[in-house]
Amino acid sequence: MVLPKPPLKGACLCGSVQITVTAPPLLTLACHCRDCQKLCASAYSLTTMFPSNSFSCTGDLTKGGLASNGRTHYFCTSCLNFVFSRIGGANQRINLRTSVLDDAASFEPFVELMTDEKMPWASVPAVHSFARFPETLEELQVLMDDYSKQ
Repeated sequence: MVLPKPPLKGACLCGSVQITVTAPPLLTLACHCRDCQKLCASAYSLTTMFPSNSFSCTGDLTKGGLASNGRTHYFCTSCLNFVFSRIGGANQRINLRTSVLDDAASFEPFVELMTDEKMPWASVPAVHSFARFPETLEELQVLMDDYSKQ
């Protein structure tokens, strides 16, 4: 699949929060964990990971969701649309909810996570699958390197 060229644009449901990303994605993911299922009201969440220094956001945000293991989730204060997450210890990356991108359909999940909590009828066309999460930062880097070769 051919990805759109940066800059990439997007917005929350009501348009109050606008995002711009000036770099290509590092990785695309589908997470099947129960927390993501509940947070996104879906069988899984879709994330597109970008370098933090390429991400900008305007509009009013509030923190919400279950903040655990250093995860902080940000939502539009007006429509409460889930916009992005920051992961403690990974300040160089931003986890953007793929659905807020204008060209969201272009960002097919390359990795699926937490398949041990997956709804039995849910499927995604991911190249890599993990019962939990990648075990090490090196393993994550290998996935990002593999993704960049597409």
